[in-house]
Amino acid sequence: MTEETNQNEAQLLEAMSIKDEQTEYKATSGKSLSEGVLKASLEAIVEAIRQVYDPEIPINVYDMGLIYAICQQENGDVLIDMSLTAPGCPVAGVLPQQVADAVSSTEGVGKVEVKVVWEPQWTIERMTDEGKAMIDLF
Repeated sequence: MTEETNQNEAQLLEAMSIKDEQTEYKATSGKSLSEGVLKASLEAIVEAIRQVYDPEIPINVYDMGLIYAICQQENGDVLIDMSLTAPGCPVAGVLPQQVADAVSSTEGVGKVEVKVVWEPQWTIERMTDEGKAMIDLF
């Protein structure tokens, strides 16, 4: 693991151990779009997210139902709320950053902020039909 990954994971684990409602974990990536650049479509953003897979369950995080909200700003910045399957997820410090990096590499996307949320708790019912079909293959 890289030093940055270790720091991200430590920050998330610390945030999960504190019961204070104000404690959040956020992963960021990207930079502001230049004036006049067309912003990406929501479909392009979703496709970027679909490139990030949970290494323990070979299903992408979008179809797993871990993405709770995608909010695209007028300036091309993207705010994402995502959850994890469990607070003790071994890749907790990695997946949010991977989502931020994947989305920020999409043409027409500015700054990306991925916030880890725990409410509502993730359940298998949050999976897309595609994700549920993939589970049936295993």
